[in-house]
Amino acid sequence: MTLIRLYIDKDVIDYPQVASIRSRINLPAIIVEDVRQVYKKISSSPDPVQAGKETLLLTKNMGAFIRDCPGTSYYKCCGYKILHIGTFCIMDCSYCILQSYFHPPILQFFVNHRDMMAELDLTLSEKKINRIGTGEFTDSMIWELWTNLSNTLVSRFSTQANSVLELKTKTTAVGNLKNLQHNKKTIISWSLNTEKIIYSEERNTSSLSARLKAARKCESWGYPLAFHFDPMFIYDGCENDYKQVVKQLFSHVSPENIVWISLGTFRFMPSLKPLIQQRFSDSKIVYGEFIPGIDGKMRYFKPLRIALYKKMVRWIKDIAPDVVIYFCMEDDEVWEKSLCFIPSEPDGISDMLDKSAAKHCNLISC
Repeated sequence: MTLIRLYIDKDVIDYPQVASIRSRINLPAIIVEDVRQVYKKISSSPDPVQAGKETLLLTKNMGAFIRDCPGTSYYKCCGYKILHIGTFCIMDCSYCILQSYFHPPILQFFVNHRDMMAELDLTLSEKKINRIGTGEFTDSMIWELWTNLSNTLVSRFSTQANSVLELKTKTTAVGNLKNLQHNKKTIISWSLNTEKIIYSEERNTSSLSARLKAARKCESWGYPLAFHFDPMFIYDGCENDYKQVVKQLFSHVSPENIVWISLGTFRFMPSLKPLIQQRFSDSKIVYGEFIPGIDGKMRYFKPLRIALYKKMVRWIKDIAPDVVIYFCMEDDEVWEKSLCFIPSEPDGISDMLDKSAAKHCNLISC
């Protein structure tokens, strides 16, 4: 995906981050009095999603930088915190919820880093473990093209002992991480899928092999790793395909350096279906055996999810029996039938992941 438009909010024109980013982008900058002008322009495009991926807006985050993960009371949540660095993505996955989550969807990078760091410092001063990630509303590493964000964040996290940063990606943009002093306080993680899904549904992303080679590099640089099989798709032959991905994963990296692996199957709000049908007319992913979940999202029929989860857990545990596996947004029945236990309430998943982070990232458990 090629960036073809650069807008700058007039209120941030003199921010140091803006000058740094402009020096890396060979585009004329358009200064806007009101960012709503940009939103309106993107919304009126024939394909707002495509236009949003080609447009970068440098502006302020007017809300909180650190937020709780937008989980739901209906399913078990892991207690993750989000560092809200920006929005949207230059890659183009058919199933991406961000297509319908933002109105309009647009690449925004928040340049008020003094505010961000002040808020982060307050969180990092808390006498408890915090797991904080930047990959909820964007891909963590696409910003490496234009910013020094990883340097800023990895360096800051390296100087404290209670919290961990997770940078989650589908890219191989890890070169800037090589020489950073991280003190194991940053986890580099990848979203993984089968070759079939990557080829057909994840446009402009790195191949499976390339992602795993990048993970091996990060492991050689001393970083803890994590992996997310989410969303997984059920299709003819999917079980063998996912089994092969598990084998490839452990042929590249050591189980001892994996902090956690998450599992989740494809789920979507009904509003996403027409977007996928329009933008990915050859995609078949919305035509599976779905039923409405209690959170309003369409989900695979539960027995189908459990059957795939059980096999994934077995394949992973056969190679890496001590690796922590957890589910993203699943209920007690799925946990019990797939992992043979139910996390205790209210913080069972959080406690499990905190302990793994403390072990792999040398955190002080307060």
